[in-house]
Amino acid sequence: MDENLVKDQLGRTLTLPHRPQRIVSLVPSQTELLFDLGLGDRVVGITKFCIHPERWFRTKTRIGGTKSVNLKKIIQCQPDLIIANKEENTESDINKLSEKYPIWISDIKSLESALEMIRDVGFITDSNVESVEIEKEVRSRFDKLSNNKKAKKVLYLIWKDPFMAAGRDTFINEMLQFTGFENAISSTESRYPSLSVDNVNKLNPELILLSSEPFPFKGKHTEEVKKLFPDIPVIEVDGERFSWYGSGLLKSPYYFEKLKSEVQEKFA
Repeated sequence: MDENLVKDQLGRTLTLPHRPQRIVSLVPSQTELLFDLGLGDRVVGITKFCIHPERWFRTKTRIGGTKSVNLKKIIQCQPDLIIANKEENTESDINKLSEKYPIWISDIKSLESALEMIRDVGFITDSNVESVEIEKEVRSRFDKLSNNKKAKKVLYLIWKDPFMAAGRDTFINEMLQFTGFENAISSTESRYPSLSVDNVNKLNPELILLSSEPFPFKGKHTEEVKKLFPDIPVIEVDGERFSWYGSGLLKSPYYFEKLKSEVQEKFA
């Protein structure tokens, strides 16, 4: 089998099959990309959080969670390529799997690094044509986003008990900017800082965004947050649109435009 000497987004050099036939994905947004690249039966294992596409979620072998992979199930899949992510997967799992299998690791903090990942995954899976088309269309849709002259300062919460927010050095932070928002977190010391109620009040955001993931904010949770911060508007947002960095980015610009319109209408 022909082989490629490639580098992943951590700068690691690894040898991969020219056309891998048994791929395991440890990242939901990258699993969605593999589907949109048309890889079909070549993907043999996904995580329990890889919910898109639904038919893959129902039929593919599930190898545990992103941070708790089942090594025995991965061995049973006999992969010739594992696709992972620096942030979403644990270093200990990656180290164990690297002893047996080639692992390509992404590191996403911006739209540009996401587009690079799409191109690279297309190359290593021999689906260049499809990946280039996806990259071009994502870039085109983001380029058409309208700009807000005055950005509203927002706090994007991803967890509760304790509250945790998306900080500056994150992919979510850049997506907030594309939406026309300014991140209330100004420090770069922590990517996902924990916050007390007093911390949130001191940040004085104009709007609190409650993400649908990783903590599933909805219903009663939203009402609890509203009671804690009665003077700050609170809304729920689709976490996939802010944090999924694969082909799902095709949907994000439309969602951002719609969200901006809703916010301007309700909280002008």
